[in-house]
Amino acid sequence: MDVLEDDPDWADWSIAQLQAQSRVHRLVINPVIYSELSLTFSTVEALDAVVNGMELHLLEIPRPALFLAGKAFVRYRRNGGVKSNVLGDFFIGAHAAVSDLPLLTRDTRRYASYFPSVKLVAPDERGKVMKSPA
Repeated sequence: MDVLEDDPDWADWSIAQLQAQSRVHRLVINPVIYSELSLTFSTVEALDAVVNGMELHLLEIPRPALFLAGKAFVRYRRNGGVKSNVLGDFFIGAHAAVSDLPLLTRDTRRYASYFPSVKLVAPDERGKVMKSPA
């Protein structure tokens, strides 16, 4: 989203991370991320053109990840989580956990808490790359 919305604070960092990660990993998104990206586009064709241009591959979420997402979301709510619109984040985190994929994000708190095995690629407070020990 930082790249597509040309976020003044984070677009450059996100572009650099996507480029760096593309040299090590095949860049993938899942249907939840695809849906989130669609908010910026008026047609599916326009979104698909950008996704293809960025060499992002759509990877379906496996059933074990869907199951894990539901369980982690229940834990979140039982721990006092009040937001009801964050289930998508749990699908993304569970998918990364089950498929052993690193996750590029600026929202580390929830992923680190509920999916500690996921390697997070995130900025530190100065905008430098911070990788979780997982």
